[in-house]
Amino acid sequence: MGKNTKTTEIRVEEAQLGTPQVQEAVDTVKKGIVLYGTVSAIILASVAVMAISGHSVSSFMWVRSAILLAVTALIHRMAVDVSKGSGRAYERLSTLTIILPIAIVAVDLIPGLCPAWFAVMQGVSALALVYAAVTLKGAALRSVFPRA
Repeated sequence: MGKNTKTTEIRVEEAQLGTPQVQEAVDTVKKGIVLYGTVSAIILASVAVMAISGHSVSSFMWVRSAILLAVTALIHRMAVDVSKGSGRAYERLSTLTIILPIAIVAVDLIPGLCPAWFAVMQGVSALALVYAAVTLKGAALRSVFPRA
């Protein structure tokens, strides 16, 4: 007979989430994610403009731009869940906002994979995620989600 391995969702109380410092921190995280998404959309649009104007654009640039833009919706949803007190969403979002910028920059550093303008724009988008990560690990949210 199998053991029930379902983990219990950790939720914080609404009173903890309602403090001005916590609300400001959650809003800041959301703004960082929206900024990341905006820059990602600009990157995808730039790739499209380059392709339409006859410049060389690789399939890597198309796929990567589209995937990183799509990721925005997922991490924004996690931020919304954090604002509702989800400890699991906080843990996941904290991890993703640390790992994604590292992965973005690391891939861009592979010689010859993408043009410099593309790598720079990707790096700028990663800075918005670093901003969100720093806020997530700040005192306001760490006091609400101490176990993560």
